[in-house]
Amino acid sequence: MMAVTAIMAGLLPILWGSETGASVMKRIDAPMVGGMISSTALTLVLIPALYSLWKEHELLSLRAGDDASESSSPEVPALLSGDRGSELPGAYHVSET
Repeated sequence: MMAVTAIMAGLLPILWGSETGASVMKRIDAPMVGGMISSTALTLVLIPALYSLWKEHELLSLRAGDDASESSSPEVPALLSGDRGSELPGAYHVSET
């Protein structure tokens, strides 16, 4: 966001300028401003919305698979259950004595 703000702050005076050579620079500046606005909207709105829809679809398909197998509780992987034994590569164990 800070980079977009800085770029826009540098491009807007060129876009609004009326001194010598401004007509040439406006033709270069206008697509750049439009690109910055569209890329910001894409990054902040569209991509997170698509990701959310994708993850929701993935979760619903997993839930439908669990319902089909009649499993009421999903299995918790060993890494999440607190049993961190030999599943971790390079893991070491501290013996409590």
